[in-house]
Amino acid sequence: MQGTGTPRLRVGFILARRFTLCAFASFVDVLRLAGDEGDRSRQILCSWRVLSPSPDPVAASCGTRIQPDGPPDDPRAFDYVVVVGGLIDGIERLHPAALAFLRRAAALGVPLVGVCTGTFILYRAGLMHGYRACVSWFHHGDFLEQFPGLTPVADQIFVVDRDRLTCSGGVSSAHLAAYLVDRHIGPAAARKSLAIMMIDRAMQPETPQPGLPLELTSTDPLVRRALLAMQQTAGAPPSVARLADGLQVGRRRLERHFRAALGLTPRRGGAAHPPASGAAPSAHHPAFGQRHRRRDRVLRCQPPDPRLPCPAGHHARRVAPPGRLSRAAAQPLMMLCAGPKGNPVMSSAPSSLTIRMSCSR
Repeated sequence: MQGTGTPRLRVGFILARRFTLCAFASFVDVLRLAGDEGDRSRQILCSWRVLSPSPDPVAASCGTRIQPDGPPDDPRAFDYVVVVGGLIDGIERLHPAALAFLRRAAALGVPLVGVCTGTFILYRAGLMHGYRACVSWFHHGDFLEQFPGLTPVADQIFVVDRDRLTCSGGVSSAHLAAYLVDRHIGPAAARKSLAIMMIDRAMQPETPQPGLPLELTSTDPLVRRALLAMQQTAGAPPSVARLADGLQVGRRRLERHFRAALGLTPRRGGAAHPPASGAAPSAHHPAFGQRHRRRDRVLRCQPPDPRLPCPAGHHARRVAPPGRLSRAAAQPLMMLCAGPKGNPVMSSAPSSLTIRMSCSR
């Protein structure tokens, strides 16, 4: 049932072939709950329409089909046009009429929103030149492959850059929708929507993306973003200076946060860090290097020592100067072994000095 009067927030959706249902549903449910009293779902304060040049239902990646409300006609009927992407092969087949609609919207100054791989669609349409854009850590490599020379933001849940808003997908789309509800209707409506959806609180754009489970974890947002960046580039990890530059902070500040949160330098933190899925460990990665610095002394890899077996059953090399192992007695011995698909895995065994091991397999 539609409400009377003009809604304060009007959103049009363009759904890519095989779009991500979670990202779309999370976004539209925030609008639904903010647009009416309770959950009566009338489009009073918010309105939304699914637009498609074809009257046929649009299939999500999970197989669920969404019936469009009508064709994409006048972009000025909306305060935002949201493009919801999904599987990589689906975003290459957006209808030409839908692309023309997006270009008209941009020319008229209607803000464009890219959700999940919807950001890829906006880039392909030439509508993101000069804008910062957010992509999921999961699609970070796909983006670099398809758009060489461009650097996306993959350590925040969403990015607002003037009249372009992009988010990483999943439930981050609920937080981006809540951001818009807060802006156009008010913070109380945004809080209400998220609370009914069992989301504790609204997250700000700079909130770090969760990423894969990490061996090193921290509640410090800057450290979490740095760990995620290290994970994404584990095959060829950046220098500390380059990492700090990418996070738009000074090197000293980054090092202070790492020491306070983890008791490690960023370099040591990267060495104890498994790469993202599909990223092969590099021979130049700190965890696999031939030289390791600890307390201002260089520890060189020695020949395999059968007294220090790999907990995963692999053959390990010890990383310690000769004669130092006799001091092992109390503290845990940290082992870095090749786990599934060659990814490094940290484990511990009884010992003294924290000695880092690298698997020879």
